[in-house]
Amino acid sequence: MDGVMRQAYPVDPKSAVGKLARPAQFVDVLVVGAGPAGIAAALAAAGEGRSVMLVDEHPVSAAMAGLDVPYLFGGRATPALGNQARMIEQVAGAMPGLEDAFEAGIEVALNVSVWGMWVAGPGLQVLPCAVAGLATEDRSWLCGFGRAVIATGARDLVLSFAGSDQPGVVGAQGLHALLTRYDAFAGRVVSILGSGRLALETALLALDKGLTVAALIEVRDAPQGPADLVAEVAARGVAIRCGAVPLMAETTVDGVVALRIIPVAGGAVERIACDTVCLALGLVPQIELLDTLGAAVTLDRDRGGYVPVCDATGQTSIEAISVAGDCAGVAEPGGLDYRMAWMRALLDTGGNDALACTCEEVTRGDVFALHQPRYLGPESEAMAARDLAGLLADGPPDHDQMKRLTRVSMGPCQGRRCREQVAMLLAIGARNDIGIVNRAGFRAPVRPLSLAALAAPDDAAGRDGWDVWFGIVAQWVPYDEIGTPREADYIAGDMHL
Repeated sequence: MDGVMRQAYPVDPKSAVGKLARPAQFVDVLVVGAGPAGIAAALAAAGEGRSVMLVDEHPVSAAMAGLDVPYLFGGRATPALGNQARMIEQVAGAMPGLEDAFEAGIEVALNVSVWGMWVAGPGLQVLPCAVAGLATEDRSWLCGFGRAVIATGARDLVLSFAGSDQPGVVGAQGLHALLTRYDAFAGRVVSILGSGRLALETALLALDKGLTVAALIEVRDAPQGPADLVAEVAARGVAIRCGAVPLMAETTVDGVVALRIIPVAGGAVERIACDTVCLALGLVPQIELLDTLGAAVTLDRDRGGYVPVCDATGQTSIEAISVAGDCAGVAEPGGLDYRMAWMRALLDTGGNDALACTCEEVTRGDVFALHQPRYLGPESEAMAARDLAGLLADGPPDHDQMKRLTRVSMGPCQGRRCREQVAMLLAIGARNDIGIVNRAGFRAPVRPLSLAALAAPDDAAGRDGWDVWFGIVAQWVPYDEIGTPREADYIAGDMHL
């Protein structure tokens, strides 16, 4: 009757199927990400007469930026980031097309993150409609939608070296956001890792914003980007140090003060004075929400890694979900091979002591040796005898298994600072291609949620029925009998209790 296909088989009367109310907020089309692709999708949907909500997590709070969410901000934001009102005004003014969205009647929600999305399916028949979990710093709620367009863009690829966990080591996306969207960058002199299009464009942006670019550092023997951009960077007096990698970042209490680089083939260490080191080695499509939805993804070596399986229109394997923009893939021919060249060189020059996972303080050596978390104390003889080689005898390297054994990628950054390099280390340890490494999954919430937000859900059905959903005694009582005189009869006679 309501246009929704119902199962032909009976539903357990004790289940919650059909009993949850539709979320108080519902839109025909939910667009996640207010970049150019997201705004274009929102305007197209609004032009068809649909109700549209456009959500963007920027401006992120100072606390989120401190966790490097969604980009590697690297502790180089000015205190202006703490002025939320000023940041909303700044970000809104720096997002082309946002004014058109307002004029089209689109509901625009800035500083709102989407921490999970679900559609009805196996194990989720309880859902009254497709829903997204939204949150600000102090509130979380559910929004129902008929269709969603995910335009979350791409994040920074992070590879580590000695000192890279200190303030002043930023990603290209993080630097770009602080220089343009936020106008809140604290550095003055930048060294950039990489020489591809991303690195060259980052250098030119930094120069245009009045910064000094000390040098570009490239692992290969020649610059990797378009010749015209290489020439433009050179014409502006910036040197590209080829055949070199960072050995360590020199730091003080204020963060980076210099970068030491070393030739890949060996030789003298060079010191480059700078207050910021920018990682511009590649971008990673943000597929977290797609993974929580169960959408099909595939490894694409030339488009940034794992990308959603979709057609030319952006339609994914899930009928109600489309993608747009960089989250569908970032053009990067030879990208994975280039990244592996950097990882091998950093490993050869920096050794096993550099951190692979900053949050949990797991080193490269810990990954290879399968060392248990340090807080568990000294390892037993049996545990100390384990290593990656022994684990590989049982099957291909598995990132999720490594998380359980070492806690790598289990920190508050949710793997954004280590996921890709851990996969590379596993491939190197297995002496095989990175394609054999089982992908680590994402789970909601895909964005950190404050306790304040968790404590104040705008979800009456979940709040009023918490004893049903969270395994309390009443879960064995038919929903319609809860709170009636018959409830005691079920509790007294139920063999499960």
